[in-house]
Amino acid sequence: MGWNPDRDALSQILGLLRESQSPDTVVQQSVQQKLEELNKFTDFNKYLIFVLTKLTTEDEPTRSLSGLILKNNVKAHFHQFPPDVAQFIKAECLSAVGDPSPLIRATVGILITTTASKGELSTWPELLPRLCEMLDSADYNVCEGAFGALQKICEDSAEFLEKSPDRPLDTLIPKFLQFFKHSSSKIRSHAIACVNQFIISKTQALMANIDAFLQNLFHLAMDDDPDVRKNVCRALVMLLDAHISSLIPHMHNIIEYMMIRTQDPDENVALEACEFWLSLAEHPICKEALKPHLPKLIPILVRGMKYSEIDIILLKGDVEEDESVPDRSEDIKPRFHKSRHTIRHEPMENGGSGGEEFADDESDDGLDDDSSLSDWNLRKCSAAALDVLANVFREEMLPVILPILKETLFHQEWEIRESGILALGAIAEGCMNGMTQHLPELIPYLISCLQHKKALVRSITCWTLSRYCHWAVVLPDHTFLKPLMYELLKCVLDSNKRVQEAACSAFATLEEEACTELVPYLADILKTLVFAFKKYQAKNLLILYDAIGTLADSVGNYLNKEEYIQMLMPPLIEKWNILKDEDKDLFPLLECLSSVATALQSGFLPYCSPVYQRCVSLVEQTLNQTMAHAQNPGQFEAADKDFMIVSLDLLSGLAEGLNGHVGQLVQQSNIMQLLYQAMQDPMPEVRQSSFALLGDLTKACFQYVAPCISEFMPILGQNLNPELISVCNNATWAIGEISVKLGPEMRVYINLVLTDLIFIINKPNTPKTLLENTGVSHFEIFETTRRRTRRSVGFAT
Repeated sequence: MGWNPDRDALSQILGLLRESQSPDTVVQQSVQQKLEELNKFTDFNKYLIFVLTKLTTEDEPTRSLSGLILKNNVKAHFHQFPPDVAQFIKAECLSAVGDPSPLIRATVGILITTTASKGELSTWPELLPRLCEMLDSADYNVCEGAFGALQKICEDSAEFLEKSPDRPLDTLIPKFLQFFKHSSSKIRSHAIACVNQFIISKTQALMANIDAFLQNLFHLAMDDDPDVRKNVCRALVMLLDAHISSLIPHMHNIIEYMMIRTQDPDENVALEACEFWLSLAEHPICKEALKPHLPKLIPILVRGMKYSEIDIILLKGDVEEDESVPDRSEDIKPRFHKSRHTIRHEPMENGGSGGEEFADDESDDGLDDDSSLSDWNLRKCSAAALDVLANVFREEMLPVILPILKETLFHQEWEIRESGILALGAIAEGCMNGMTQHLPELIPYLISCLQHKKALVRSITCWTLSRYCHWAVVLPDHTFLKPLMYELLKCVLDSNKRVQEAACSAFATLEEEACTELVPYLADILKTLVFAFKKYQAKNLLILYDAIGTLADSVGNYLNKEEYIQMLMPPLIEKWNILKDEDKDLFPLLECLSSVATALQSGFLPYCSPVYQRCVSLVEQTLNQTMAHAQNPGQFEAADKDFMIVSLDLLSGLAEGLNGHVGQLVQQSNIMQLLYQAMQDPMPEVRQSSFALLGDLTKACFQYVAPCISEFMPILGQNLNPELISVCNNATWAIGEISVKLGPEMRVYINLVLTDLIFIINKPNTPKTLLENTGVSHFEIFETTRRRTRRSVGFAT
């Protein structure tokens, strides 16, 4: 290209690249600033690609770093590069695809795909033909480098490749298939990974070669290389979802193969294979195809649930007492507020979802609580697979699983016993009817396991008991409920943080199931939960708030006794006073107080004024910051609107609990002006909570809402969009409450809402709660206006 770097400039850049690898953060910041200044010079990116591809005398980490800095520049500014710079980078990338260093080849591949993903595939016509040509090179480095780049392109630009009028996949996919039998395992793995990118989308070029693809996959089934086996398993799982008809003739052999791979010595392969059972369970053929294999498969899954030695080390499974060890900030996963007013006027008989619950429940069982373990591993996948298969086979699974449970639950090795308890919890939903006859024996056994010397056994037992607690609740005389409740409460105060977390979560589930059955034990429950405030570190405090809020939701106004209030409120208010406005630990505390305020009703009066004022302040701060950011985004950060959402929800709880008593607080604040702004926020969750608060204030103190109705009603009318179910539902509910209060005066607003309400009622598949609220609102509007007018109002019936 006729370009050569200036020696002094090159030396300066190399010095910066070396310095940037310093562990000293001050040095790193200084280097970063200098690199940003260099970005102002158009040739800087030529120097970066030169260091990566030509400066072979430099150490590899420095060369690779140069390429990664260039990659970031390409990602951010490529369309602003002068044509000669862009062309130079492309040419140098292609020249370095076969660099002898695997690190440099990988960096070049990343740079190529980043450039291609910026829309450059269409203006880089020589790229794919050149890479395809390089696949046939006798030089392994060139072939592997080209395949590495192609794999990244297939991952990042699959849609372009599929839709390109030049139909490059018609050439590429048959080409990839030729390399399934290559002598290098790395090349074989690349080839499968490239084709795998196009399975789910059922790319025409792949479907035309599906038989050849399957034959090649089967040929690689017993490959020695774990990456190849992993990609084979991944392909079969995706084919199950996208092209099951091609697998059905081979299903018996595939199931046998996947059972072998689920036990693969390489856990990454085993995990990929285990996904097969989750996918198969979603297909109608599952029961027929899998039934003959259950006696072999179920033991494999249960064995996969056992903690490995490495798992136990990473989870610090030998540490039994750690309650006094402060949590690290990285131990606490980011938490996002979920509005308690997602659906207003929700019918009591609303049921839970099916198989989805396992993942949610399992997140509370102590499996997910350490960043040292992957969020998704073989143990969790095996348990999830057993759960979904239990929902497919139900009682038919019991003859297979019961002997396994009998062996594992009473095993001398605690690791095997623990896996048996997990398996027992995993089948709870699907096999509940058949398990009922065994529960009088199993529940006492599980309760005894809450005193096991190993914390990992105690924690998983808490979760499994939560899966069966409904059975204990419905029995008369609290025969099992009482011992279950008291033993869980002991575990709530366990000296191990993992057990505390699992017990607190399990107790929250018990609260939801038992509801007012817990009323006779409220003093003991509150005594335990309040004492936990003194024991818990930061992470488990968040779960404790949830348990207290769930208790309030479950027992309601039974909590409104002076004895209980004096136990519960002081620690909550103490935490309330300690936390700053910008502290995200406010979220779960505000959610908890929202439930408590609703339950205590007038009992919350002594605490309501400062809580109300702070919530109004949080809403106002968030709205002001949102406005400031919109006007000057460079100077002001975007507001975290969760602060506003959770505050609006607590204000709803206060309005619902205090009823008319909230009127004085409303009168002395600017909440109506703030609500007017929040109702127009672009974020649906903010509007959703705003409409819930409007409805609650309408019921509690309409005299302060009434002056604003003419401004509120058009906004409500604009939010009757059933595509945003929760927003629409709450807006509809608020309209109904306003109609009740306005009476005949509602007729002036009919044209703003009636057409949309009729559309929602007549819309197919409208969710039940939205339909009910729409029907109620429609009826209220009709009833309150018809007394003053004889004009016919047509509406759907």
